Amino acid sequence: MEQVPAYISIVFLVTSFLTFGILAYAIKSVGFNVFWSKLLLFVVPFWMLFQAVTAKSGFYLFTDTFPPRLALFSVFPAVLLIAVCLLTGRDFIERLPLKILTGIHVVRIPVELVLSWLYGQGLIPQVMTFHGWNFDIVSGILAVIVTWSAFRGGRVNTKMLVAFNVVGLLLLANIVTIAILSLQSPIQKLAFDQPNRAVLYFPYIWLPAMIVPVVLFSHLASLLKLFRNGGE
Repeated sequence: MEQVPAYISIVFLVTSFLTFGILAYAIKSVGFNVFWSKLLLFVVPFWMLFQAVTAKSGFYLFTDTFPPRLALFSVFPAVLLIAVCLLTGRDFIERLPLKILTGIHVVRIPVELVLSWLYGQGLIPQVMTFHGWNFDIVSGILAVIVTWSAFRGGRVNTKMLVAFNVVGLLLLANIVTIAILSLQSPIQKLAFDQPNRAVLYFPYIWLPAMIVPVVLFSHLASLLKLFRNGGE
């Protein structure tokens, strides 16, 4: 990959570890005696290391395969783990702190800044940034507001939280769709002049492999809690 200014990689690395740190803090609140707590605290760091090594080896740079290697060996396993957790880990989900699941979305602010910088380096298309069709930074800003206002006075504002998570999911689906269609692959439909290449390299592989799955999980787990018991 072309030389990227150090500050971009540093900000992204800090954001990645912050994402895992907030997730680990939420898991700690559940307790380490729960199966899914132990599993995730082992699997997520291992997954990050595995993806780092795989990306550094150049494995994802072979972009003419179908399905794309990035989807098959990075995104799909993470989404599968989320689905299994949501379907079988009801006790774990219900014990996760809703406030932390809401606050974790603040990481989407630095992620969007990094994407903007990577666009300036020619490594992703404009449509993947807030200069184009990506409005995901709104979720990060709303997370700050909602985390502060939805839990005031010892009561949970269920309607506000449901609205926030639905909007957040829609914005996430938007950027994920754009990223997939902009990726150098047989299914590319957008940005042929400046495709989505950054995520094929370390450390940016952690965006589709870890950060996006954690954000997705936080939204879905929050909605499950809210619909089951109002978030209590």
